[in-house]
Amino acid sequence: MTNKVAQQSDMSIIDQYVKNSNDINSLQVEEPCLPKSKLYLKIIGILYYPHANSQEKLTSNDIETILKQNHIFDNISLASKPRVIKVSPKSDMAIVWLDIWDVQSGYNAKMLINRCFNVGNYIVTIWGANMNSSIPQCKNYWKWGHATFLCRIQGAKCIKCNGPHKSDHHREFSWCCKANAKINPPRLETKKGEPCPHSFKCFNCRGDHQANSNQCLFWKHRFNREWHQKKYTKIHENRSKSICSEVNGTSPQ
Repeated sequence: MTNKVAQQSDMSIIDQYVKNSNDINSLQVEEPCLPKSKLYLKIIGILYYPHANSQEKLTSNDIETILKQNHIFDNISLASKPRVIKVSPKSDMAIVWLDIWDVQSGYNAKMLINRCFNVGNYIVTIWGANMNSSIPQCKNYWKWGHATFLCRIQGAKCIKCNGPHKSDHHREFSWCCKANAKINPPRLETKKGEPCPHSFKCFNCRGDHQANSNQCLFWKHRFNREWHQKKYTKIHENRSKSICSEVNGTSPQ
């Protein structure tokens, strides 16, 4: 027995001790490992358009291939897919965010931070980073930029039709599933027990999907706060122009 912190070199001793125990089936024993935590890195100085004479963007799969080809990442396990973000809308450079599994002492991250390696004709650098959490999407109002528990809206919005009811109650409260004989053509009531067959636009990006879809532009840019800020600024500007036009009786420019 010892009160010292276990090291990687101690794992084989622990493995043999457990497997030699009479009360344990050695075939069912998993390989022991040190406690791990998630640490965060970023790679800077890498091209967003790495292919010559092409507008093909750098992808997570490209990064995984690059890491496998470089020996400094031989003992590194990724905790998630690498995330590639353009430095700015008009830049040709990218930042790559890496989440790695590491021992609690952070040994692997310390070995990588400030290291440089070649990607094509360029030298890129690994920096330490804070947790790069994605932009939250409110599950109450389905807008981006704040967590659900911070939502100031009284009530809720339906993710499907944007009506003033919870998404779970869409069939009971939405207008689209109720019969309406006054419109042309008349709308029939959706049969009880059947899911809503109607399609709606995403009320964030106006795409043909629900507001929480991974096809949404807001979801695809969920790690890019600058993109979200510019997008919502433009939305608010357009909304203000529309309101002013309605008041003045003119069409928005």
